[in-house]
Amino acid sequence: MIDLSSGLADRYRDFAGWAAGSSPCFQRWADGVAGDPPVLEWIGTLPVAKQQPNLVFAAARWHGVPAPGPYRGLRQALLGDDGSIRRTVLRRATQTNEVGRLATLVPAFTHLGEDGPLALLEVGASAGLCLYPDRYDYAWAPAGGLGGSGGPTLACAVAGPVPLPTAPLAVAWRGGVDLNPLDVTDDDAMAWLTTLVWPEQDERRRRLADAVAIARQDPPLIRTGDLLDELPPLVAEASRHGRVVVFHSAVIAYLTTEDRRAFTAMMTALVAAGRCRWVSNEGSQVLPEVTATAPAGDDGATTFVLGVDGRAVGRTHQHGATLDWFAA
Repeated sequence: MIDLSSGLADRYRDFAGWAAGSSPCFQRWADGVAGDPPVLEWIGTLPVAKQQPNLVFAAARWHGVPAPGPYRGLRQALLGDDGSIRRTVLRRATQTNEVGRLATLVPAFTHLGEDGPLALLEVGASAGLCLYPDRYDYAWAPAGGLGGSGGPTLACAVAGPVPLPTAPLAVAWRGGVDLNPLDVTDDDAMAWLTTLVWPEQDERRRRLADAVAIARQDPPLIRTGDLLDELPPLVAEASRHGRVVVFHSAVIAYLTTEDRRAFTAMMTALVAAGRCRWVSNEGSQVLPEVTATAPAGDDGATTFVLGVDGRAVGRTHQHGATLDWFAA
């Protein structure tokens, strides 16, 4: 039986802290799992990469466990699983496309100061929903806003000398790479994305539905494969259409430490060679080389570090609700 002091138990305790204030249901569920040896034993039989709380919880919800709902519902479903939940965990992945993050990414794109249309290339693109920054309006309180797209409005509270665009971004090309890209026209895949949204977050579900409708009008090119292999040729392909901007948000955490270093080295070399610009938006521990360039500040569980070409320019909320810009 798994010990309550095991790394798996700690992983779920950490997730409970991450969920605090965002999903009371997931906080309760994660705390419950962390103190429940039989459930930890069940999860521990999964491949390590598949033991993620968000994936296990989403698979349980996919098979009817009510959320918000009590922990006992999750516990009964996992311990009584006939194999259905396990198969879903093994088949699916956590690929949350949170378009709310565009409200924090667009200022970074603006900070690049690039003239002409951009070729946007997203690492870990999932269904590519974040490849449409030009199809949204923005409200950056109290600094200002941007309208005229005809699309939904994304709101973000900002602080500091944040660079705001005066017109919608000109996007000439949009594409990405993902180990398991999702087809935005596939109803089953989009239903899974919806299940990945945390239980109490109705506004995020509405944003997701809007984002799917936008992307279905003009589905992006998403290449299947490992980013370390596929990214350089994709940069070359994108460069035929505009100034290439490689970006990612809440993706690199899923790489091994060795692959994170390799990715950072690759991006640093691509930027140095003038082949692209690089916008990163990851947890503070994920890209330590970027975080090391940031001033001291709050690097809490829900705080990401926003970087441009390998240097920190701001801190953001994990879902795009806030942006604290500190770059000159």
